[in-house]
Amino acid sequence: MNEILLDAIRHNNWATKRLITFCQDQNLSADQLEVPGVGTFGGILATLRHIVGCDASYGARLADTDVSWLHTLDEADLQELHARASEVEQLWEDVLSKPIDVERIVVVDEGTREVRAGIFLAQALNHANHHREQICAILTGFGIQPPDIQAWEYAWTTGRIWDRT
Repeated sequence: MNEILLDAIRHNNWATKRLITFCQDQNLSADQLEVPGVGTFGGILATLRHIVGCDASYGARLADTDVSWLHTLDEADLQELHARASEVEQLWEDVLSKPIDVERIVVVDEGTREVRAGIFLAQALNHANHHREQICAILTGFGIQPPDIQAWEYAWTTGRIWDRT
């Protein structure tokens, strides 16, 4: 039922983890991890924390479960973020392995709003892409060529695309 969504969510999780790994491999300084770019959410580390935390929150709301570490990401380093992103990846795999009632009403914002469950999937994909591009812009500002994290690269990396013979 949700199979068509697997590539989109798997790309989303892959791109976040790839960006975290790239930042780890670059041995960015504390200043580089903290300085925000123009028009961005915040610095690289804060934005990665935000992406991982929101992806966990969106998945948890669809699964109607809690993520125990969700409110402890404020101090997470890149290594912990990568581990948490792996947990988020599994959460989304679990979510998409079951039927989703996209019309189910979920109460959000401390009880002040209601939203249809299907919006969490749309928001997860849009939100993460938006913020990953902000991180890539910050990296480019440092003179660092960011990794290719678009869906085509995901397809090549995972064997979801190939040359015809």
